[in-house]
Amino acid sequence: MSINYIDISPLPTLNTDLEIDGKYPQSVTTFRDQILQSDGFLFASPEYNYFVTAPLKNAINWASRPPNVWADKATMIVSVGGGFGGRQSFFNAFESPPKFDDEGNLIDLEAKERLKSVLNALKAFTLRLNK
Repeated sequence: MSINYIDISPLPTLNTDLEIDGKYPQSVTTFRDQILQSDGFLFASPEYNYFVTAPLKNAINWASRPPNVWADKATMIVSVGGGFGGRQSFFNAFESPPKFDDEGNLIDLEAKERLKSVLNALKAFTLRLNK
C-alpha cells in the first residue's frame, strides 16, 4: 500500500456558479482527477463541533458534484477532537504522554498499532471493491 497526500488548500469554496458549461475550476478538476486515479482514501482531520473541518467538507462536496468521483471508492475518516477524542478517532494527540514528536511523527506504539489496523481494514475494503 502506498499513501499519497492530496493538498485541498487550492480548492475554492463550493459555489455552483463556478461551474461553467459543465466544467469545474482547474484546481477542482485536478483534485477530482487525483480521486479518480486512486483506489481508496484515508481522511485525517481534527474534529470541530463533532464533524470534520470545513476545508475537508468542502473537498468532499466538490468531489461529489456530478459525476460523483467518490463512487465505488473505499474511504475512512480518522479524527482527533481535543481532550475528548474524536468521534471516529483512533488516537488522541492531546493526551499525555505525547503521541507525536516535535516533527509530527506518531511515536505512541498503541496508537501506531490501531492506525495500522485501520489502514489494513481500509486496504482490505478497497481490494474487495476493486475485484
